[in-house]
Amino acid sequence: MICQNCLKNAATVHVTEVSPEGPAPETAPVPGFQEQHLCEVCAQSLDLPHAPSLQKAQIDIWKLLQLTAKPTRRKGGPTCAGCGLHLEEFRRKGRLGCPHCYEAFAAHLAEVFERVHGARQHVGRLPGSDAKAASPEVDEVELERERRLVDLRQKLEIAIREEAYENAARLRDELRQLEEPRAS
Repeated sequence: MICQNCLKNAATVHVTEVSPEGPAPETAPVPGFQEQHLCEVCAQSLDLPHAPSLQKAQIDIWKLLQLTAKPTRRKGGPTCAGCGLHLEEFRRKGRLGCPHCYEAFAAHLAEVFERVHGARQHVGRLPGSDAKAASPEVDEVELERERRLVDLRQKLEIAIREEAYENAARLRDELRQLEEPRAS
């Protein structure tokens, strides 16, 4: 489309005037509307209120892009498939997001465990038992005894709640026998 004013350059500015009152010119396709198709030079010479220069518009767009652009820093390291937690976020918070994180961050967790606990694998002991166990068989016997004590305590609580006092007395006596220190 050619500029309607100079009839030389390509029309890049399109102006639509809406006049709610008054008759529109005979050439207007719809009464109350008038369209003009102008080139950049003619639009600037007419000093239209909403005809910014192309150079100024590009600068304004560039400034707007710079203001609204978000930093898109790519997070390095693995990401948990379960909750989407990134390694950097785990290191910052110090908490895992879900059970799948243990698998996703296994190599990194081993380093953390070693730094915090002094070992990569948990080696536990029973409460009240000596850290230097005599033999693995002794550990198994002691572990079974601890499990039985826990089970008896739970049954005793239930018996007391249900007011089954005879059963509770029997469980109490059994607990006392297990809790007595063994004569070696």
